[in-house]
Parts: sequence; C-alpha cells; structure tokens
Amino acid sequence: MHRHGRRQFRSHHGHNQQQSAQAPIQVLSPTGDDEPLTITMLGAGQEVGRSCCVIEHRGKKVVCDAGLHPAHPGLGSLPFIDEVDWSTVDAILVTHFHVDHAAALPYIMEKTNFKDGNGKVYMTHATKAIYGLTMMDTVRINDQNPDVSGKLYDEADVQSSWQSTIAVDYHQDIVISGGLRFTPYHAGHVLGASMFMIEIAGLKILYTGDYSREEDRHLVVAEIPPIKPDVMICESTFGVHTLPDRKEKETQFTTLVSNIVRRGGRCLMPIPSFGNGQELALLLDEYWSEHPELQNVPVYFASGLFQRGMRVYKTYVHTMNSNIRSRFARRDNPFDFKFVKWLKDPKKLNEHKGPCVVMASAQFMSFGLSRELLEDWANDSKNGVIVTGYSIEGTMARTLLSEPDHIESLKGGTIPRRLTVKEISFGAHVDYAQNSKFIQEIGAQHIVLVHGEASQMGRLRAALRDTYATRGQEINIHTPRNCEPLVLTFRQERVVKAIGSLAANRPVHGTPLKGLLVSKDFSYTLLDPKDLKDFTGLSTSTLVQKQSIPIGVDWSVIRWHLEGMYGEVEEGMDEEGRPSFTIMNAIKVVQITEIVVEIQWSSNSSNDMIADSALAVLLGIDGSPATVKLTSTPHLHSHHDHSHETGESMINGHSHSDASGNEEFDRIRMFLEAHFGEVSGPKVTVADGEEDELLVMTVKIDEVMAKVDLISMRVESDSPDLKRRVETVLEMALTTLKPLSRSFIGSGVDLNLENIAVTA
Repeated sequence: MHRHGRRQFRSHHGHNQQQSAQAPIQVLSPTGDDEPLTITMLGAGQEVGRSCCVIEHRGKKVVCDAGLHPAHPGLGSLPFIDEVDWSTVDAILVTHFHVDHAAALPYIMEKTNFKDGNGKVYMTHATKAIYGLTMMDTVRINDQNPDVSGKLYDEADVQSSWQSTIAVDYHQDIVISGGLRFTPYHAGHVLGASMFMIEIAGLKILYTGDYSREEDRHLVVAEIPPIKPDVMICESTFGVHTLPDRKEKETQFTTLVSNIVRRGGRCLMPIPSFGNGQELALLLDEYWSEHPELQNVPVYFASGLFQRGMRVYKTYVHTMNSNIRSRFARRDNPFDFKFVKWLKDPKKLNEHKGPCVVMASAQFMSFGLSRELLEDWANDSKNGVIVTGYSIEGTMARTLLSEPDHIESLKGGTIPRRLTVKEISFGAHVDYAQNSKFIQEIGAQHIVLVHGEASQMGRLRAALRDTYATRGQEINIHTPRNCEPLVLTFRQERVVKAIGSLAANRPVHGTPLKGLLVSKDFSYTLLDPKDLKDFTGLSTSTLVQKQSIPIGVDWSVIRWHLEGMYGEVEEGMDEEGRPSFTIMNAIKVVQITEIVVEIQWSSNSSNDMIADSALAVLLGIDGSPATVKLTSTPHLHSHHDHSHETGESMINGHSHSDASGNEEFDRIRMFLEAHFGEVSGPKVTVADGEEDELLVMTVKIDEVMAKVDLISMRVESDSPDLKRRVETVLEMALTTLKPLSRSFIGSGVDLNLENIAVTA
C-alpha cells in the first residue's frame, strides 16, 4: 500500500473592495489585529551613557547601539542585557564608535547567547575601522586596573567581535531577513557616525544616535532621509540649551588656550581619541600658524591611539565635507599638522617646565593620562582645564565643572584644586534649536527622546509640545525609562499589488477579484495561477494519493457498503476502462483486479478526510456480518433500489393512497407522525384550482393545522407555536435523512495524469 502527499498553492478569492476606481487594492487588518511596535531602552533611557535600544515588531528584533556607562565600573557599566534573549536578536546596528554606544559589543557578542542565534552586527566602514582601535585601547586601560572585576572582556573577545561585524556603506539598502531592512545615513557627530532608517513589515523607524547639524572643519552635517518615518528615536543630550555660534565658540576656545599659556600655565584638554580631538587639532594648528608669538609653545596630542587613528581619517576622506575633500584634491593634507605633535612618551612632560598645551584621553578624566595630568597640575593656579565635550553625570569631568576646592586622587586622599576650569563644548551634538528644527523636518508621528538626563528630557518635551501647539499641530512625544517598554500601535493598510494578466484591465468597482495571493516579506501580490512561475519563479505541483486494498468480495457488495455510508456513489469507468466508483466528488475507488481495489484522490484536507473514511469502510467489509448475509443470498441490490408499483406505501400500519411513493417524503412523514400523530398528504395530483395542495403534508393537532410544502420545505400555520415546532422537526428530519454525498461535495477528482505528478 502506498500513500503520497500533495502540496499546492490555493487560490484566494478577493472580496468586494470599498475603493475608488483609481485606488489600489487594499487588504485591511480587522480591528485589534494590528501588531504593536515595542521600544525598550536597556540604557540611555532618561540618562546619558550605555546606549542600547531594542525595537520589536512582527516577530523581528533589532538592537540599536550597545554602549557602556563611563561613570560605572565593571558589570555595572553594561546596559540591562538580562532583559533580552540575545539569541532572538536579528540585528545589532551600531551608530558610531564612542564608548557609550559601542563598548558593550564585545561582551554581548562573546559572553551572551547572541552567538547561538542568527543575528548579525552592522556598522559603517569607518566606524568598524575605529571600533577595533578604541576597543583594544579600552582593554589596555582596563588591564592596568588591579581590580579584576572591572574587566569585562579581553583582546581575543574584541578581535572576534570585530571580525564578525559587517561593514556597510551610507545609503546602502541592507535586507536582513523577511520584511526587515535598514539604510544608514550621515549623522555628523564623528567620523563614520550614522543614523539608521529601519523598516519592519512596512513600518519605518529612524534611530538617530548622536548627530550634529552643524558643519565643522571636517565632518558633514546630519542629513534628512528622503523617506518619512513613522517613529523617530532621537537624542536629547542638550535638552533646551542653545549653544553659541561655532565661530564664537572657536574664538572663545582659542582665547582661553592663549590666556593660559601666556600666563605661563599648562593647558589640559581631555578629549576622546577620536572625534572632536581631530577637530580641535585642526583648529589649534590653524591658530598657531596665524600667531607666531605662540609657536614656541608646544601643542601635543598625548595618545598613541590618536596617532594610529589618523591613518583611518586619511583613508575615509571621501566621507568628510567638501572643504577636506578639496584640500586633499590639491594634495594639501590638513591632517599633516605643522604645530600639533604626537607626544609619544608622556614622561617628557616632566622635563618640560614651561607652558604647553596637551590633548589627552580619557574624555571624562575618570582614568588614563588626562586624569594623571589633572592630579599633577591641579595645585597650580597658572594651569587650566578646558572641558570640550559633553560631561556625563558621575564622571570627574562633570565634578570639575562645579569647581570644587579639592578633588579625589586615584592614589588615595584629596588634592587641592587651584587650576582654572572652563567648558566650551565641541561635542558635536545638536542644541535645542537644531534638534527642534530637525524633528519638524523629519515629520514623524511619534518622537521617542533618549540619551538625555531626565530633567533635560522633560524640558525638551514640554518645549516641543508648546512649539507644535502654537501651530495647531499635535505630536506624540515619549520619554521612556530604562527597562520600561514603550508600546505603540499603528493602523497599517496592507496593499495588494495585482500583476500579470490580472492587471491587464482595471477591475470595476464592487466586483470580486480571484487569483493567487502570494505573501513575501509582509508584502502581498495577487496574480493568476498561470502567471505564478513567470513573476515569482514559483510553480504549482499536484501529487495524486493512491492506496491499494486487498478485498475478497464482489464489486456489488462494495457498492452496497459505500452507499450505506455515503448515500450515493457515482459508477463509471476510469481512463483504462476499469470499473470505478466516485464518492462525494472527492475520491475514486477503482477495481484493479477481482481481489484488489485502489483509492485515488488529489490530496487536501477535505479529500483526505473522505479518503480516510472510505478506507475504514473498505477495510471493514470482509469482516462485516452484513457481507456474510449479502454473499449468501443470490439477489443483491443497492440501498436505493426500491420500487413502488402500486403507488401506495405502508407507514406505521396506515395506508396512504395519496402518497407520492417518494422515499424521502415517506421518511419525512415518519418523523412528523412520530412527533405529531396523524399526518395527511402529500397529493401528487390535484384538481384545477387546488394547485396549492400539490405535494403538501398536513399536520393536525386539536383542530389546529400546519401545512408543509415539500417543494419549498416551508411551513405555514395560524399557530406560531405549532409552526415553530413543525419547523424544528422538519429541519431535524432533513438533516438526518440527507446523505453524506449531498451534505458535502469534495474539491474534485482531477486525476488527469498528464498534468499531475504521481509518485509510486
């Protein structure tokens, strides 16, 4: 015996569409069927530091950024990574290389179950190049810390994570998996920084990361994507603060530096190894070249990482602004500094007794050379510190801005602070005016503010609402805390594109469209089945199922049993001239030999069900007592071979000369008499003018009558109660008496072997 399965594409029939003649076909989700968008901040929710944003929609999960918090040590600096099953993450998108956006990546990729899933990590080429350098430097600095608990990963982890990262280009459309794609856009801020336009099942989310809308000496400004997002996840670092004009900032900065060195002091600028460090080096080199009286004062960048990173900057000149590109085109390399020099050995500063300018990392002065120089120079009032970037709460840089009398030493104890402290931010973040304008130009329905302290974020939300209110516009602004999911629901229309022969003529309004509905990546296409291969590369196939059954009875006995189950069977011959029965327009029973029959059918859920029942009937024939009785009697007849030669029938011992002799009518009468007693009719012939009595049964109870029209099967009576009772009994009778062959019709017995693949 053999059974074979069939796979096929089924046609979906379109419903009447309420649309204009020019509108596309639309499939609207039922109310409540919309999938929510969930945004969960694992870091940078009402704080600055450890940026990590989880976006979930329609079974897809994307994580944007994975940073550490500079103010916290060890595991405490990580985002709340236990809130996510990292093996289910489809992609991690890293906006730029800064510690608070990327430094948790080696830990997540190598120390969690992220490696057990299929997720990938994406960043731009420049970000990947600098990421490897900065993470190695982070490991080197941590190795100098005697506290082992603060070491989250080693160089091998960094190297492995770097090799597994996929580098992408700006404006490159990256398709990750079904319905999930993203495109990077320029974000300014630092070299390689990007914002991501993420699309999940047609829903668009713009994640800005840190961005800048002010062009500096080497970076382009953040660009406005050509596509309008539904949700914008936006930084709010400076809240409602307004930063001074760039020219004004540069003048203030160079004046401060000049004043410190002119009074014989040493100027310390804590900087990140990449980012505004390169920008400040360009500015100082230009200022020193314009002021010969300062050229005897050395300007150093005291970072080997800074030096190595300059090669990366020279490699990715094509991503910088037009000023840098044009200078390179003239073979004038702006990064070949004349006055800013690399301080390879910081110990030489002890030998230099005069004024100098030193740019040193780390930016927040919690550790590294910048912290060492701060402690060495803090006691001299001629010296000065210029904080040039954003200072995160809890770091030494933020503490210095309050100008304390003493500062804590990493060696223990306190140190008097007499040097001057000034702040001029070159952090390349947007201020309120720039952020507000950018948000309005993007035009998203929902704004999610992140990467900002709670107070600043609250004031920014209030200011944005006031701005929109004065214009009579509404805006949804959200400020989620860490680990508090933000759930947004969108009413999305699913558009079905008709292609191929279905699109040859525009359908008339109100008419149904029939075709094959193909779903891929949350998009829908309607086409004629014959166009399937041409437009999709797919094809349909049908496998006929066959099952052979040994059986030792006459063909007529088989028919008797099948009619007993299904009521009616259709007798005929198959393509090879063999006797066959068709059951419920679904399956064929073919006589192969005198002792073997075969069931044949095209498989689907309904036909399979009928085939299973027919198989049960056939397998039970040999052992059935009815079979023994039938085969011992020379006269065999079908269940429906009953003749009524006299035109009369006997039901419950009563003679009905006006009965039709119709077996179905007789059984209906039996049901009615069992419930109501005497029943008269139906008449098969009536006199002129009495046509209303033709084929009508009459039920009479206590002088109250009900008439049953056997043609329409409708009941009429002056008594509503009797009418309702008769209708109930009539419906029960029809349901009971109707054979399976009439109650259900299969999906066809198309066994043309020229078009169907049969597996033996």
